[in-house]
Amino acid sequence: MDHDTSVRDAAARLGLRPLTARSIVLSTLLGHHPPRLPARALVRVGELFGIAEGTVRVALSRMVAAGDLQQKEGTYGLTERLLERQTRQDESRTPRTRRWAGAWEIAVVTAEARPAAERTALRQAMAVLRLAELREGTWLRPGNLERGRPDVAARQCTWLTGAPDGDPAALARALWDLDGWAERARALLAALSDATSPAGRFTVSAAVLRHLLTDPLLPDALLPADWPGTELRSRYDAFEAELRDLLRQYVTPGSAA
Repeated sequence: MDHDTSVRDAAARLGLRPLTARSIVLSTLLGHHPPRLPARALVRVGELFGIAEGTVRVALSRMVAAGDLQQKEGTYGLTERLLERQTRQDESRTPRTRRWAGAWEIAVVTAEARPAAERTALRQAMAVLRLAELREGTWLRPGNLERGRPDVAARQCTWLTGAPDGDPAALARALWDLDGWAERARALLAALSDATSPAGRFTVSAAVLRHLLTDPLLPDALLPADWPGTELRSRYDAFEAELRDLLRQYVTPGSAA
């Protein structure tokens, strides 16, 4: 079986999203710092994956119209909403942690009757904070992360610090599907090893980045043996360096056309 066939099979098994002009542009900018590139660079990335220049330029125009991108002097950059997504992705790759001494963050919803929009906003905020729901209205996680709390979470919840009476590792396994996360991470690592073409590596690496967003970022003491999170981050960092090297020749002054 050749590498391309192997990668296609892996993509089918893992349910990876097919490459489109929009997904290529978006993934490239989300993985680039700062997230602004000349049109020429984005067209070149599309061409590497067999997408015509005209198709990429149409996608750029549509993304500007949809509010996903901002155009400025021949360059395209992410809008505020997607800049927030990039920040979350960056934090998932290089999480700010502190020494964990056993304490857990506990958030209890104490706001009175809330409209559906506020409940949805809170659920989204808790996912970003990587808290898990023990029961409706009660969220918690080990207190090993350094990050602020969005206003929606501070406004709707009372925050406490505590610790379980029982085995914290057992509680972590009940709150998060750690075995499932690790299994998919290892499958992505294998697919990344099999991917030799730029398109194959790009497709798998985009899926790696999405998977890292769901890592609960638990203390080592609560993780199963051979947790693949660190290796997955390292492999994505290597891919990003490859992409950065590829783009360097297209981001020099005067290359925006």
